[in-house]
Amino acid sequence: MASAAVCSTKQEELKKQQGSELKIGEVHDVQELQRACVDNVPERYVREGDDRPGGANVCEQAHIPVIDLGELRRGGGDELGRLRLACEDWGFFQVVNHGIEGTLLDEMAKVAREFFALPLEEKQRYPMAPGGIQGYGHAFVFSDDQKLDWCNMLALGVSPPSIRQPALWPTTPAAFTDTLVRYSAKVRELCVVLLAHVAETLGMPSGTFEGMFGGEAAVQAVRMNFYPPCPRPELVLGLSAHSDGSAVTVLQQDAGRVGLQVRRGDAWVPVHPVPHALVINLGDSLEVLTNGRYKSVEHRAVTNGEQDRLSVVTFYAPAYDVEMGPLPELLDDGEPCRYRRFNHGEYSRHFGTLTQRSRSPLYTVKGDREATLVPPAIPPPSSFSSALGPSEGGGGLNRRADLCARSLGQAR
Repeated sequence: MASAAVCSTKQEELKKQQGSELKIGEVHDVQELQRACVDNVPERYVREGDDRPGGANVCEQAHIPVIDLGELRRGGGDELGRLRLACEDWGFFQVVNHGIEGTLLDEMAKVAREFFALPLEEKQRYPMAPGGIQGYGHAFVFSDDQKLDWCNMLALGVSPPSIRQPALWPTTPAAFTDTLVRYSAKVRELCVVLLAHVAETLGMPSGTFEGMFGGEAAVQAVRMNFYPPCPRPELVLGLSAHSDGSAVTVLQQDAGRVGLQVRRGDAWVPVHPVPHALVINLGDSLEVLTNGRYKSVEHRAVTNGEQDRLSVVTFYAPAYDVEMGPLPELLDDGEPCRYRRFNHGEYSRHFGTLTQRSRSPLYTVKGDREATLVPPAIPPPSSFSSALGPSEGGGGLNRRADLCARSLGQAR
């Protein structure tokens, strides 16, 4: 893949403009790379082997469930059963009739796109510090030799107010802050409602999680991901495979532009957007609280050679002082306790580096592990890092068919 390692002399000029060499926590702006790299991509973005997108392990036939929140609000028992199965079997689902106006979703996408369309110099007024988590740039970059994602990000803490960094909230476009505040308030309401119904699927009172997560102290963060067209989409990932450290994650994605893929057994299942629907996935917190009954599932994002793609992701997580562990109500009938208790704030501080080691952070809180978290090599400076946690030849066709058959067979 020597040809993929060097873009052109334009790339060298770009390096001179932005610094002679990458340092820990620093990466080049992907939109600028996309303009410079006509045919190839830098080696740091090129994935190897099974880490590459596409191939025999992508299952187009499977689809994540769609849940009608309007029906849940009306007390629909059948829909509650479908939600329970979605949580058990997938950890992912799309939700329709969620109560957030389509016009507000469109406004949020508009101001996000306007921000990413700004000149680089303007976007760099809101820089993500090396190894940082808030601002414009790349999150969870801790070394100068790790593989990078083909994605630009703007990540911001929203709630509680103590995690906000106002200097990193863009003033251009002018409507950005007002739109994000209104959008975030509605998404937070949605998260509370969703968690109430999730509690009901477990046979527990609807307010179980709201009180447990600290009410107004529950952590909310937003990350806007922009994926420019990539000249070699078969070689790169838009976002590396990961699970989320949140309780629930709410994703708004471009209509008609498929990029998100969800792990299903040995296969990756593309998530096809439903207009104005929102994609919901359960995070590590809920897997622990439900003692593994509901799963925090790996996902990733792939790129496109022709189209860009935008996603707006909201992470909703317990307050930092919350002690987490399997709920006693779910440990009856002799079921073993699969996770030990831990402090959510401590877990958050370790999330980024553990994710970057290609090991699920949940490994550190499995019941058969020692009671101390694995110390990170470079501690993320922000304690809400887990809330922002980071998605053929004829011989391959038979393997794809087998993977899809197994994937589809797992759905109930």
